[in-house]
Amino acid sequence: RTGDLAFVESLWPQVEAAAAWMQACGDRDGDGFIEYQRAADTGLRNQGWKDSWDSVSHADGRLAEGPIALCEVQAYAFAALRAVATITAAVGHHQQADAVRSRAEQLQRQFSDCFWRPELEGFALALDGDKQPCLVRSSNAGHCLFAGIASAEQATSLARSLLGPASFNGFGVRTLDEREARYNPMSYHNGSVWPHDNSLIALGLARYGFKDEVLRILQGQFEASLFMPLHRLPELFCGFARREDEGPTLYPVACMPQAWASGGVFALLEAVMGLSISVDWETGRPTVRFDRPVLPPYLGHVRISNPVPYQLDGDPGGELPLEIRVLPRRLRIAGEKPASAVR
Repeated sequence: RTGDLAFVESLWPQVEAAAAWMQACGDRDGDGFIEYQRAADTGLRNQGWKDSWDSVSHADGRLAEGPIALCEVQAYAFAALRAVATITAAVGHHQQADAVRSRAEQLQRQFSDCFWRPELEGFALALDGDKQPCLVRSSNAGHCLFAGIASAEQATSLARSLLGPASFNGFGVRTLDEREARYNPMSYHNGSVWPHDNSLIALGLARYGFKDEVLRILQGQFEASLFMPLHRLPELFCGFARREDEGPTLYPVACMPQAWASGGVFALLEAVMGLSISVDWETGRPTVRFDRPVLPPYLGHVRISNPVPYQLDGDPGGELPLEIRVLPRRLRIAGEKPASAVR
């Protein structure tokens, strides 16, 4: 985002090491996917973000045995490889960048072949130790939109499934669809609603242009917050279907506040505004983009104000005041701004 090539070059050995680890260590059996397996009986049975003992199961409710390859972890790996390819090209290793980009493309094809399940309208939760798919509908699949590994057709089906009544409870997307054997709206990871989880799903939906669906998630999370102390979103809440004039059922031991729940608020705003920041590595110039910004009816505008650094020929540079008002489906920019800084 910053175009700080010197910083990238200082971390180049670590970037190479991370990419090598994914292939040499993360992929335990050479099948192209990153798996986990606990090394001791006292270790965590599950090692994704849903780290409870019963969070990965088959359609009949059986717990999956490892090594386990989670769908979202493969999506994260895909996004990481694409980022590594960009960084590799930026530091001048173009042939190596092409090789990393090819790895990402191969992973995307293989992932689609092994994880996509039309009968689920989404991706299988995981592959177990026997390479059998866990055929359950879960919020994990929404992270695949966030990482960009899904095709446009897959994204359309998945968006419909995630926002369907069995998955979306009126306040957010459940961690596990209510049609699944292990669904329990009072569980930690098998039917509850997590704000940070929903914010990543919203970013993914926005990536594929599903702004109405993003608005539904933002609206649900906002209205849930109205029933919370200090209007703070908690770590999670129960996944019972929404009832008229009632808030969500609180999860008794949920942390409030919690950092990633708080951060989810800003991710939701980023999603509805279509905000992204990219950089031209040749010039080092960052560009702020707003892609089809939309806002819910109760939110008249969002104001973003921040000094924007600039440097012009013959000028030592400095900061320019910039204010952006995001309005429903349009932008209003006030104050001076560097040329081509905002699109």
